[in-house]
Amino acid sequence: MFPAASSLVPSLRSPQSQNDQHDQSRDRSAGRPSPRPAAKRDAFFDNAKYLAIVLVAMGHSWEPLKGDSRVLQAAYMLVYTFHMPAFIVISGFFSRSFDASPGRLKRLVTGVAVPYVVFESAYSLFKRVVDHDPQAAITLLDPYYLTWFLCALFIWRLTTPIWKMVRFPLPLALAMAMLASLTPNLGGDLDLQRVLQFLPYFVLGLCLRPEHFRMVRRRSVRIAAVPVFVFSLAFCWWAVPKMDTGWLYHRSSAQELGLPWWVGPAMQLALFGCSLLLTACFFSWVPGRTMWFTALGAGTLCGYLLHGFLIKTADYRGWFDHTAVHRPLGEIAVTVAVAAAVTLLCTEPVRRTFRFVMEPKMDWAFKRDAAELARERETREKQETREKQETGKKLETQRAKADA
Repeated sequence: MFPAASSLVPSLRSPQSQNDQHDQSRDRSAGRPSPRPAAKRDAFFDNAKYLAIVLVAMGHSWEPLKGDSRVLQAAYMLVYTFHMPAFIVISGFFSRSFDASPGRLKRLVTGVAVPYVVFESAYSLFKRVVDHDPQAAITLLDPYYLTWFLCALFIWRLTTPIWKMVRFPLPLALAMAMLASLTPNLGGDLDLQRVLQFLPYFVLGLCLRPEHFRMVRRRSVRIAAVPVFVFSLAFCWWAVPKMDTGWLYHRSSAQELGLPWWVGPAMQLALFGCSLLLTACFFSWVPGRTMWFTALGAGTLCGYLLHGFLIKTADYRGWFDHTAVHRPLGEIAVTVAVAAAVTLLCTEPVRRTFRFVMEPKMDWAFKRDAAELARERETREKQETREKQETGKKLETQRAKADA
């Protein structure tokens, strides 16, 4: 989900080591700007991102299997209620520093827009070749499968300065989501229904502070989360034949789901409350210490974008049609296999392999920032002045020695 890997979720800084301080003092003495200190990632957020991506992949694998099992349908409904909201809240929390400056806009383009263009095209070509579908067209206006999140994140990030400026950002975002749910003519371009209906979770992340995450990680909350999840799973089991799972995708209006217009806003409020409750319970169970999977949190963009090819290959080739995978042991085997696959896709070797797409260096495509050029020119002039002074001192010393 939760687009960029490291570019989407900045890290917290760590104290400088003695070597870093030595290097910085040496750079200052040489007239060069000091490098920024190495960043230290927060284990809690990396753990949360990894676990959320695993749930996303598991949910995608359950979709073609859930029709034969009411329990699996209930688990699917439960997971879809909170896994994307949790990831979007984290994305919003780490977007608080976005200020539309040239440097941040450049990272937004290279870390979100470019991967969207590449993978939107790749998934369309993949469908045309593997599924033998000549009608599969490449279009950047209609996000295919899971690329909608990159499109939405790009739009949300661009609007961040607005949400930081208005007085009541969350109520306003929630009102926009409610209005979208009763607007069937909104259209499918850029998946605007999802962009607007998921918007409150992103804005909520912008409004949160670190202490809010510490509050939900208290022991009392972790204990209370157990009965909440048990009750939620039982409720989902009861609601399977009664509720359209289309509400959980946040991509349709009430009229498109065959219901009166007023149901849309009501469902948006109800789902927002349920999703926040389950998201808080999910965060309460996320470990805050370094685990064996913590480092994988930096590779969630790879896991998110690449696991779709595995799911779609199985779908196009009819692997989900085998009777064995529709039995309880088969469903468990598929779940474990997909969780293992997305884990491998989040590893460092995969990140390095696809870095040219996920985190491309595109300095050639951007103009140099005027302020940066001025700083470099000022630094260069100071360096030249210092060198001239040192040269003059050396010449004076040499003359003094010669006269002596």
